[in-house]
Amino acid sequence: MFKYFPHTNEDIHQMLEKIGVKSLDELFSEIPSEILLNRDYNVPSSHSELEIYSHINSLTAKNTQYTIFRGAGAYDVYVPSIISYLTSRQEFLTSYTPYQPEISQGTLQYIFEFQSMICELTGLDVANASMYDGPTATAESIFMATSVTRRNKVLLSSTLNPRVIEVVKTYAKYKGINIEMINEKNKVLDFEDLQSKLDNDVAAVVVGYPNFYGILEDHDKVRNILTNKELLIMNVEPRAMSVLKTPGEFGADIACGDGQMLGIPLSCGGPYVGFIAAKDSLLRKMPGRICGMTTDVDGKRGFVLTLQAREQHIRREKANSNICSNQSLMALHTVIYMSLMGKKGLQEVSLKSYSNAHYLHDELLKTNLFSKITDEEFFCEFVLRYHGDAKELEQKLLEHNILGGLVLDNNDILFCVTEKRTKEEMDYLVDIIRGDQ
Repeated sequence: MFKYFPHTNEDIHQMLEKIGVKSLDELFSEIPSEILLNRDYNVPSSHSELEIYSHINSLTAKNTQYTIFRGAGAYDVYVPSIISYLTSRQEFLTSYTPYQPEISQGTLQYIFEFQSMICELTGLDVANASMYDGPTATAESIFMATSVTRRNKVLLSSTLNPRVIEVVKTYAKYKGINIEMINEKNKVLDFEDLQSKLDNDVAAVVVGYPNFYGILEDHDKVRNILTNKELLIMNVEPRAMSVLKTPGEFGADIACGDGQMLGIPLSCGGPYVGFIAAKDSLLRKMPGRICGMTTDVDGKRGFVLTLQAREQHIRREKANSNICSNQSLMALHTVIYMSLMGKKGLQEVSLKSYSNAHYLHDELLKTNLFSKITDEEFFCEFVLRYHGDAKELEQKLLEHNILGGLVLDNNDILFCVTEKRTKEEMDYLVDIIRGDQ
């Protein structure tokens, strides 16, 4: 492990002598003095292992552990402890694309397994790997749609997560793609507005399932409205697809989204993992890479990099996408999670989240401090209108170490309940809101 030891004074002297520099100050003399920070950083001297543990524990004690009832794109889900143990092995900690299959079988196999599992969850034919996160995967999906249809307009549902909308608009601006928003009505997509905005320039319609408010919109109706070769792109929460109607069953052309709920911790907002699944006819428009299973000359099973458009590397200005690095470490995270949980386990945690959310929804209404603003069916997130100051309620909950729902306009609050929340925690939240605690 010598390569991790710091340089000695002799090491530094030899390196400076080799490059013909007398001192470290001279080495960095090109840096303008006005941007240098000439101050004492108060870096402590070395400590023993015991002293370091004591210091780190004292810092950790300053953190507050919150009970979380907020989602909106980042969810407090159960993460089996074995996942971090396996993903932290050094052979996985690389973003290098596995060009050489003879030394990359492990990486190639878990990418193949990720693709297979995403296909099964979405009900579509093919899936890729190495997408950064859900919002950018959605942006890449619209690139696919405009490329295959040779049209330049995309209709975006206003009920998508605002972060997804922002990223898509940014990506589209510099690709010269025209983005138009479909209005919402009572927290769901306005179907009449969708129909009025369809024309021969529309390449795709992008919808959410569940949408930002947790509502399960009727995308059969959306599919029936689309009649002029427009593609249907669904931004979905993949774990929920284990118990809900899949994008394939809705007739979607592309499904995309974020796999964070597949066992990836909150981690202050990332890193997460994006995915794209599509019909087989769109295979060659997919960004990233696709791994396949084959046999070698001896008939033994092996995995290879099946498809990766070279334009992603050598004609950047003309490429449909420019995802060149292998960003699949978090895909491995989800593969381990799905393997551990199995089909039955995924269904159980999804149904648990669903039942928890409906229990809290009903208990909050019983306080008479909230009212419903829609009767639409929801999954594990829901919006209620608070009859007081929602920001004051948020602060009150924080004082009890609870991160409440996301405050929206008009004192509406978007609550989320995952499988981690217990009945006792939900009842405690209701008691605090009611003023019993």
